[in-house]
Amino acid sequence: MDEHLQTIFNESKRIISKLQLLAAFFEAEIIYKIYLRSQVIHQMFEQNPELDANRLELFHLQYTTSLIDLLKKIKKDNEKNVSLLFDEIQLNKELTDKLSNSFYTEKSYQADQQKQALKIDISLRRLYQLLSDNADEYPFSKNINSFSARFSRDFYYDIPAGLFTDLTHYNSSEVYTNAHAAIQKKLLGLLCKYDFKTAFFCGLKAGDTVLEVYKFVDADRYFLFYPARNMFLFCDYTQISDIHLSNSLFNKQKIVQGLNDKNDQLRSSINVKKAYLPPEIKLLLAENYKKLSDISFLNNVGNFDVQANILKSMLNIDTI
Repeated sequence: MDEHLQTIFNESKRIISKLQLLAAFFEAEIIYKIYLRSQVIHQMFEQNPELDANRLELFHLQYTTSLIDLLKKIKKDNEKNVSLLFDEIQLNKELTDKLSNSFYTEKSYQADQQKQALKIDISLRRLYQLLSDNADEYPFSKNINSFSARFSRDFYYDIPAGLFTDLTHYNSSEVYTNAHAAIQKKLLGLLCKYDFKTAFFCGLKAGDTVLEVYKFVDADRYFLFYPARNMFLFCDYTQISDIHLSNSLFNKQKIVQGLNDKNDQLRSSINVKKAYLPPEIKLLLAENYKKLSDISFLNNVGNFDVQANILKSMLNIDTI
């Protein structure tokens, strides 16, 4: 085989190899079929030296190369779209990480509620004793305000400033005070009656100011702890019964779950979008393959005139 023919056949193999890679990328049956048909055409010329190999070169120039250029353009556009999906996934992940790191888990919150209620019970017992003894010692357990500092941002319910004012309004004549705390007299009496057994109910916040709501374990009564003023007041449950329970924590959990679901959807769509072929392109490929398949190359190898007409017909196929 002379050097010119070898060059043509080597270049033909190189072009067909490119088409094979694109067929593997798109995983589209029609592209595989065109690839296989192109191999048949190549082998026909390579195995039949009486055929003009220059026409194989022309076939690739007019058809295969144009097809490869089109598929490469679609591949590039698809990869650009997929890259945007990966960017969106990464941004969603960064946001979920940020949200997840910004609040304590619900399990930790619930566990610390019990600890905080115990601190309140101990502090109230001590406050009762100090008031009885007319002593001005500090009644509160160590770090009693750390609970609100840790959890209020993500777990406490937002309330309007007006409701906060209503909840913390009191008549000074109804309150026991010492240098460190204040408590409504009837509340202290009720606490003593029920042996200072309370449970944390919820946290409230208006801006940066917070309240803790407690419930008597053995009675359907509630009271407030106002950490900023070390004050205990009765709480009328009807005033807070309509508070929307989807506080910032649950809102964040919903956001995180929504972002995770979105990322799952994006990941599942990446492979589809990466190998996406527009319907009009699929139709065009199918039409061109049909034209190629109608040409009976191998059946006419021995008939040069027939073969020439076949090649001429083949090379007149509309380019992409």
